[in-house]
Amino acid sequence: MSRPIPTWEPLSPEVLADQLGAYDRMRATCPLAESPRGVTLFRHADVVAAATDPARFSSAATARRAVPNAIDPPEHAAWRTLTDPFFAPARIAALEPRVRAIAEAIVSALPRGVDLDAVAVIGAPLAVRAQTEWLGWHGIEDSLLAWMADNHDATRSGDRARTAEVAAAFDEIVRVQLRRRRGMGAAAPEDPTTELMRATMDGRPLDEADIVSVLRNWTAGDLASMAAALGVVVRFLATHPEVQQDLRARPAGLAAAIDEMLRIDDPFLVNRRLTTTALRIGEHELEAGTRVYLNWTSANRDESVFGDPDAYRPERNAAHNLVYGIGIHACPGRPLATMELVVATQVLLQATSCLEPAADAAPVRETYPLGGWRSVPVRLR
Repeated sequence: MSRPIPTWEPLSPEVLADQLGAYDRMRATCPLAESPRGVTLFRHADVVAAATDPARFSSAATARRAVPNAIDPPEHAAWRTLTDPFFAPARIAALEPRVRAIAEAIVSALPRGVDLDAVAVIGAPLAVRAQTEWLGWHGIEDSLLAWMADNHDATRSGDRARTAEVAAAFDEIVRVQLRRRRGMGAAAPEDPTTELMRATMDGRPLDEADIVSVLRNWTAGDLASMAAALGVVVRFLATHPEVQQDLRARPAGLAAAIDEMLRIDDPFLVNRRLTTTALRIGEHELEAGTRVYLNWTSANRDESVFGDPDAYRPERNAAHNLVYGIGIHACPGRPLATMELVVATQVLLQATSCLEPAADAAPVRETYPLGGWRSVPVRLR
């Protein structure tokens, strides 16, 4: 016997004011809930099951072609075969000293003993400068920072026309880089952007639309996500001095520690899927063609898997951590993101004796479609 799916409103003021608390409450009372946007899955087991079942949960859930995020098997495998080598260990290791130099320049310029916003003065500049260093987009850092601000404002406005306009503006930023390299011919710089333009699939050059889509996937979402992730890390360290001091003494544990901080307060909220057939989740039936949201933030706080979701246990929780997803669409950029976060955190800890919450300013939560913090006021000592 099927039961009706409970309803909720994920963009209501009450939910947006406390997304973590709202997801915790929903997860405790029902495994899934429906809104006009679709059905949201809250529990770890259901999110994992959907993410690892591309036959029944298609990633082609958007009208806009997104490579490779919105592509299903078998085409998806070909794209991952092409793009995954860009994140190979040797490449990330070669990039690391350049990212470290960027982080050191940012941190060394920060004032000590005064309130500053870690997202605005560390997270966003690092995300933009590291990304332009990697892709070879030097000289457009200010344009990308301005685009990030416009994108945030458009997303929060809920105005689809404005959101589409901002998305088109980013595509044009990418196309400018492509035109620049075409104009340079054989003198184009040897970087991932040029390499992607020269890549082939099944013996044919990639369509420009697909190149733009891949670069959009690598950049547009990652800029905001990296800034938000670093905000989560700095906020956690500032409010957990014992963890902060332990990581100063044992920096080798930074990667696992950061993954756990992001599990506790996952800024990567949801991904979409589309059911390809009628199916059942618990006592609820979903029709074919149902839009489904995999709520990673909620799944990463599931008490049935992690116990107290706020308890910091890097080693215990690592195997079930979903910060970078799971299944065929697990984030290919995880090695790059992890390196950038580890380097930035290590540099910040090495350059200071203490990170502490700001005395005169409160942090501000981010809102959908991001989680984490919009503003993290801290003081560096």
